[in-house]
Amino acid sequence: MGILFGLGFDTATQIALIAISVGVSGSVPFIYVLMMPLLFTAGMVTIDTSDGVSMRCAYGWAFLKPILKIYYNLTITIISVLVAFAIGGIELIQVISSELGWTSGFWGFLATLDFETMGYFIIAIFLISWLVAMAYYRYKGYEKNAFPTKTTT
Repeated sequence: MGILFGLGFDTATQIALIAISVGVSGSVPFIYVLMMPLLFTAGMVTIDTSDGVSMRCAYGWAFLKPILKIYYNLTITIISVLVAFAIGGIELIQVISSELGWTSGFWGFLATLDFETMGYFIIAIFLISWLVAMAYYRYKGYEKNAFPTKTTT
């Protein structure tokens, strides 16, 4: 999958533009310019493979029991929506504060937020929520309620 993304038209044109701009300067050897698409493809392969493996494990775990799959999907969907609204809200507030010239206090803090660091927190939120949801699921015994065992008398 990463190879397909790496060789995709949009990505290829962006890398070509970067390569042309670097190549025109003449200070970078041509072989280094050609390595850019290769490195990008290698990065995409690594990230997409790790994402695919983790999702396969997560859904493999969730497919064991249908109620578990529903619970997992509901938890991940709710957190995804909340994170999307939070990031979108922060972006909107940053734009508004920069346009209105608000740079002190809370607004200054928002203007200096680093989205790369926030990405690590988002990953941590997903992992922690998954662990909490799994613990809650087991604690409440949803599995036993969804699949009652037959008793003979």
